[in-house]
Amino acid sequence: MSTSICILVTILLYLCMMIVIGAVFSKKNKNTDDFYLGGRRLGPLVTAMSAEASDMSSWLLLGLPGLALITGLAEATWTAIGLAIGTYLNWLFVAKRLRVYTQKVGAVTIPDFFSKRFGDDKKILTLISAIFIVVFFVPYTASGFVGCGKLFSSIFGIDYFSAMIICALVIALYCILGGFLAASTTDFIQSIIMTVALVVVLGFAFKTAGVHEIFDNVKNIDGYLDVFKGCNVTDGTVGSYGALPIASTLAWGLGYFGMPHIILRFMAIEDENKLHISRRVGSIWVVISMSVAILIGVCGYTLMKNGVVPLYEKTSDSERIIIDIASKVASYGVLPAVVGGIILAGILASAMSTSDSQLLAATSSVTQNIIQEFFGVKLQQKTSIWLARVMVLVISAVAVFLAMNPDSSVFRIVSFAWAGFGATFGPAILFALFWKRANKWGILSGMLGGGIMIFVWKFVIRSAFAGTWLDIYELLPAFLVNVILVLAVSLLTSEPEKEITDKFDEVAKAVK
Repeated sequence: MSTSICILVTILLYLCMMIVIGAVFSKKNKNTDDFYLGGRRLGPLVTAMSAEASDMSSWLLLGLPGLALITGLAEATWTAIGLAIGTYLNWLFVAKRLRVYTQKVGAVTIPDFFSKRFGDDKKILTLISAIFIVVFFVPYTASGFVGCGKLFSSIFGIDYFSAMIICALVIALYCILGGFLAASTTDFIQSIIMTVALVVVLGFAFKTAGVHEIFDNVKNIDGYLDVFKGCNVTDGTVGSYGALPIASTLAWGLGYFGMPHIILRFMAIEDENKLHISRRVGSIWVVISMSVAILIGVCGYTLMKNGVVPLYEKTSDSERIIIDIASKVASYGVLPAVVGGIILAGILASAMSTSDSQLLAATSSVTQNIIQEFFGVKLQQKTSIWLARVMVLVISAVAVFLAMNPDSSVFRIVSFAWAGFGATFGPAILFALFWKRANKWGILSGMLGGGIMIFVWKFVIRSAFAGTWLDIYELLPAFLVNVILVLAVSLLTSEPEKEITDKFDEVAKAVK
């Protein structure tokens, strides 16, 4: 059996397994609450690993190693530190309180939670937050499709667009069949496959290049191992990585508080008292997996130098490092080809584990929050589920259109969408859970201000002031704008009604 056939069979078995899981869980979707939130029946391990797998996406196996390979440790390391801190704080402060609050007010989506938390009977908060979810989730989903397309086109010589379509259809199919329970279960399995892929790739890199040679080579590159310098191995440029860039990069951690596809897992656990287990498992996995991914990027320089993998000229090319290593592993025989297939399945898993969650969140925003809640369209449960399934296909088609460019950088796409969610929903979630005085006008102003500032800072300010202190990650200034607006507008407008503050006190007492 040829190497390519072994790889193909391994990947096809993996894809078939995902579809079977979707089919199995399709029978458990009795209503839209089941389809969008799994009936709040997730165990602590599935909660932890599905949350983190949907968080890391193809960014972990493609974006992060590629970034470390080309630019050294500075940006990759500070990004990882910010994400690790954000992960832990999100589990520690947000998870339990959000689980209790959403059940008490009867919310199954984040937009629905905002309206019910702040007594917004006209569902303005529902509409605005649902629109932002769709706006930012579609390109985020597209980044996963980009990763899948790069994988298949690189290994099998398949046309990039055709390969991406195949993967998108598989993801859409098991989401359509099984909904949230299928997505969470497949994410749990995918996190295991991603872990295996990272460990095998790192082991191969160490064995092939040699640990001492790997670090001797990069030590000779000015700024590569210095977290306070930035460099580019392709053009030899070196620059400082000071306090402002570090703060800007650490700001990635702020994004966690506003990620709908992650915090939905908090809402779905069967018992909020088991969230401490999820927090420990999820936080440890994130730290280890990101560390391994960065190490793979560092190994990549020596592998390039020794001709094991091609020479990469830009970050979008270097994101293929794990794909190229898997191909090299597979070339040693049938069994190694199966291992190579597992590595490549891990890359697929990283992309799919995020795309499925994003598809469901975007779908719920359109069908549940906009059509049924804001416009008041009354649908029977069966009709509502079928509408959701159709919307999965529609959103998938839009994401496919946005992912048509094979030169798209997974890291850059994810960074923009991440900033969008963090700046739009992060402060809103925190104020909703921890500040009794916050009202609907403050939250609405903050979401609009933060969401708009993402676009202004990214496409206007950073372009006009490139290379200056204003050229920082858009999440940080937009997050601060949101916070300021929520505080100012809430204090300048009337206090929340007693019924709303009483419920806040009930939740605060319940989570002590």
